[in-house]
Amino acid sequence: MTHSFETRAIHDGQAFDPTTGAVVPPIYQTSTFVQDGIGGFRSGYEYGRSANPTRDSLQTVLASLEGGARAFSFASGLAAEDALLRAVLTPGSRVVMGNDVYGGTHRLVNRVWKPWGVALETVDMSDLDAVRTVVGASDTTVLWVETPSNPLMKISDIAALAEIGHAAGALVVVDNTFASPYVQQPLALGADVVVHSTTKYLGGHSDTLGGAVVVQDASLADKVEFIQFGVGAVSAPMEAWLTIRGIKTLGVRVDRHSTNAQAVAEAIVGHPAVAQVFYPGLEGHPGHELASRQMKRFGGMLSVGLAGGAAAARQFAEATELFQLAESLGGVESLIGYPTAMTHASVIGTELEVPDNIVRLSVGIESEADLVADVLQALGRVAAV
Repeated sequence: MTHSFETRAIHDGQAFDPTTGAVVPPIYQTSTFVQDGIGGFRSGYEYGRSANPTRDSLQTVLASLEGGARAFSFASGLAAEDALLRAVLTPGSRVVMGNDVYGGTHRLVNRVWKPWGVALETVDMSDLDAVRTVVGASDTTVLWVETPSNPLMKISDIAALAEIGHAAGALVVVDNTFASPYVQQPLALGADVVVHSTTKYLGGHSDTLGGAVVVQDASLADKVEFIQFGVGAVSAPMEAWLTIRGIKTLGVRVDRHSTNAQAVAEAIVGHPAVAQVFYPGLEGHPGHELASRQMKRFGGMLSVGLAGGAAAARQFAEATELFQLAESLGGVESLIGYPTAMTHASVIGTELEVPDNIVRLSVGIESEADLVADVLQALGRVAAV
């Protein structure tokens, strides 16, 4: 029987403990495993870096939710991205990336991989003609897509980009962190690989770090598996267990995140202190129609452009009460950040530099009315200056 997303999130890879019957599988907090004679691994377990039952449980449910053949869990989102890149890049490779992505992703390729001889080009992924031109200009190894993008919430056509990438012989990778597999299924739309910072919506409680790579191709899976083992940036048992715990409620949480974000976005459109609201759930968003087809909900992330420029943006980011000033996103609590000086400081001076009037909101699952009131009172302080 094929089960629904919400059912798989609770059950796949999470069978009850056969020894005690515990509904929640235990945390296998162990570094090594006793062997039945030399080379006689019990159920394939030898050492914590190569495999751990808790991590295997997480990897099983991640593959199930993304519709992938195999998934791999890492210590952070950037560790996951780096492991994938190690599996596919060599000196002379070329990466084409969106011109609005998480600053850490751009920094990883620009500051770590470029010195090893990898070329990087950026392009507006929502402009298919521009992507086709850039991808076709030279051999492209990886087409890196992030949709919705961070922080300007651009929506890119995954299916069309997959066709463009595959026609050029490129591996098409989608960072699905902002959407989560509950909202968006990139592999079903033609992508080859999905990456996540599981720290965000998958974990969902701001209490664990992690990352994931989900793949379809068996050969690529073997390469990523070797990098995971050989380099060793694996998720620890407790981190994996906390992520599994978060995944169980992913569907109900993201529904609430999305509802609340829609309410906040609609409440501030047209406010005198606001120049622009970046949220795909708004009909005026240029990617609204595509997002309606490609996404189940519009997610919990939105960004705001302040009419008063950088000074107003900074004041707004520091004036909220329920929205706490912090990096990261996707937790049950609402967060607010100023990308220029926080999450995207590393891209200042590049094509990805974020306008200094932009504030990013991760809308949590608190009371919708309370969150709307908090944002409006903070904007009121800005407008009064």
